[in-house]
Formats: sequence, structure tokens, C-alpha cells
Amino acid sequence: MFTLKMVVTGPFNSGKTEFIRSVSEIDVVSTEKKISSGNERIKNTTTVAMDFGRITIDEELVLYLFGTPGQKRFDFMWEILSEGMLGFVVMVDSTRPETFRESRSILETFRAYAPTPYVVTANKQDCQDAWDVEDMRIALRLDPNVKLLPCVARDKESVKIVLLELLFSILAEMDFQES
Repeated sequence: MFTLKMVVTGPFNSGKTEFIRSVSEIDVVSTEKKISSGNERIKNTTTVAMDFGRITIDEELVLYLFGTPGQKRFDFMWEILSEGMLGFVVMVDSTRPETFRESRSILETFRAYAPTPYVVTANKQDCQDAWDVEDMRIALRLDPNVKLLPCVARDKESVKIVLLELLFSILAEMDFQES
């Protein structure tokens, strides 16, 4: 059996924990702690170390999903969680443009940790105030060949599409390295 480690990262409240919960076949191992934000749009818990979920693709392939903490004070966990990853997802809250710069910074940080395939998600696309995906591409200064995918982290099918896109990129790179 082949196990494949994927990291799900992004700013605080971008949907990382929900993304993993919606698709994991096991109860997600989570290190959430209560916080007070004073803003009803912002959740009242935060991941302090990681989230962990698992998906069995078939008898040959299992995906391990590791969610990073989003708050800057816990970013020391990012490098630890990135060790051994074969790809990563950058979650971006498409309703909060004030987090786009931070999302771009996190993307660059993870690219520096390991030159692995990645995808960027425009999460919360079901919300009325969500930015258009192509407008987000411009705001995030993403190259046209970077996969920027619409997503709703609570929707299992939406999450599966994102993970499959990343999986295809990882497998294509593995094939390329073998030839």
C-alpha cells in the first residue's frame, strides 16, 4: 500500500479543518482550542498544532491529510507538518480579501519548504459575497498555470475535486521523475 501525505494550509478561518472533516473517513484528530474573536463572522476555535484525516482511494493508495494552524503564532508547526509532504492545498477564504496577501505569503512559504505540486482553493464560493475565481487569481498574483479551484469546504464532492486535482498533479510529477 502506498501512502501519500498532503498538507492543507491557509490563513486563520479559511476552512482547513472543515475541508479535512468533510472528506475524512476517520474522525479527524484535531487540536482546536477556544478563542474569543469578537466577530461573529469569525469562528470561536483555532487549530493550535494540526488536524489529521485519512482517505482510502483504493487498496493501493491512502491519502493522509494534515491541516496546519492558520494563526501566525503557531506557524512554527508549518515546517514540521510539511516534512514528507508530496503536495499541498492553500485554502483562501474568497469572502475575505483582507486575507489574500497572507494567503500568498503562506503559498510562498510552503513552496520554499518543498518543491511539490500544489493547488489553491477559492473557498466559500457558496457565499453571496465571495469573489469571482478569476478576480482572485489576479489579486493573488497567481500564474495562469497554477490551479485555482472553486471550493466549498463543507461539501464533500467539492473537496474531492480539489484533492483529485492535487493527486493528478502529484502522480504526473512522479511519472515525470521516473522517466
